[in-house]
Amino acid sequence: MVVAFPLMIVPLVLYNLATLGLMGAGGIASLNDVLLTLAMLSSATWTLQLGDFFIVIALVMLFFEILKATRNGSGSLLNHMLSMLVFIAYLVEFLLVKDAATQTFFVLMTIAFIDVIGGFTISIRSAGRDVSIGL
Repeated sequence: MVVAFPLMIVPLVLYNLATLGLMGAGGIASLNDVLLTLAMLSSATWTLQLGDFFIVIALVMLFFEILKATRNGSGSLLNHMLSMLVFIAYLVEFLLVKDAATQTFFVLMTIAFIDVIGGFTISIRSAGRDVSIGL
């Protein structure tokens, strides 16, 4: 049943924890907290902010969700339904919650949408290959 767990809920929970104040200043301001600063060979300074880190986490979760979508099993349909519910949660929060009206949250919601569409598409394409017609 772990296969059916939608991984895109992880960035949603992390974002909400950050805006509640459990990761720094709280609110939208916590998304600008600097996690890492590196001096590059070009003498530029690269900084990783909390909001950017959430996007990286979401992209890693998307990779694993796409891998899960290639499986054909009993938990596959449940995973797709739960992923759709997670996307709906992103959408509702984006529309109704003031702290979710940010570019970071919009990108996270778009990644969740790609997870839903990609999961269904991959499952349909792989199921079509499994069908064999015998005469």
